[in-house]
Amino acid sequence: MTPAEPTRLDFNSGGERLAAWYYVPGGEGPYPLVILAHGFGGTYEGRLWAYAERFRDAGIAALAFDYRHFGESTGEPRQLLSIPRQHEDWRAAIGFGRSLDRIDPARVALWGTSLSGGHVVALAAGDPRIAAVIAQTPFADGLPTVRQAGIANLIKMSATGLRDLAAAARGREPEMLPIVGMPGEAAAMSQPDSYDGYYALFERRAEFRNDVCARAALTIGAYRPGRRATSVSCPLLVLTCAADAVTPPGPARRMAARAPLGRSIEYPAEVGGHFSIYVGDLFERTVADQIAFLREVFGIEAAPAAVSAGD
Repeated sequence: MTPAEPTRLDFNSGGERLAAWYYVPGGEGPYPLVILAHGFGGTYEGRLWAYAERFRDAGIAALAFDYRHFGESTGEPRQLLSIPRQHEDWRAAIGFGRSLDRIDPARVALWGTSLSGGHVVALAAGDPRIAAVIAQTPFADGLPTVRQAGIANLIKMSATGLRDLAAAARGREPEMLPIVGMPGEAAAMSQPDSYDGYYALFERRAEFRNDVCARAALTIGAYRPGRRATSVSCPLLVLTCAADAVTPPGPARRMAARAPLGRSIEYPAEVGGHFSIYVGDLFERTVADQIAFLREVFGIEAAPAAVSAGD
């Protein structure tokens, strides 16, 4: 059977409706499932669909979703980035995914990138039923990650975050912080490749809302999901870029080393950095590595190569 187009679904988390897209190979199944969500401020439109399509075409079902407060999911205020709430959303997505038709609930993997690359490690550490984890350019440790932003930017972000908390306490509209900005601007990410790199993930620039409630800046530095890797009992694949100026590769490599079944692949500086991994040749290279890992974990044989008439 020809694989179908994704099915638009909804599920509940924390009293909100979360938007999801379900990709399933043609056939009866049951299939292994990969659950995907984006990083800091990202949504399904930021090329989650590209990974889901590739997994489906490799014989693996995929469920991509938007966190509450973002994208097509509900939740007020808009653009509120809460790590505890995002963890709750992941747990709801895992339960929902295990209940889907044609899915083998014993073969569910988690896929995260950047900030969600830390989330999936933390979630797998608390759920021994997870079959595999892929963490792409992951946020493994808040301390070195926020240092990448620079001290001047940290001071500006913290001041904006405090104003946002004060606004929330008074019932006022949130104070917003840009997700990406040009070097020297106050933004969660203002490294030289961040602004153009993040916008490049969206086919239409209007699909990307470039702000979050600024209170997120006050919590991100204390988030250290890599420390939980020792409790991840399933195979863990960590993908890093040597030239990553947003989430430093060193803590991510150490996270992989801590995991009992962890392994890591690092791509050299000349092929690109944090945002290059989503597009072009580096995307093709990394998604092939991810599919090979999942096929190994799930026991799926690769399709035989086509033989030309002259062979």
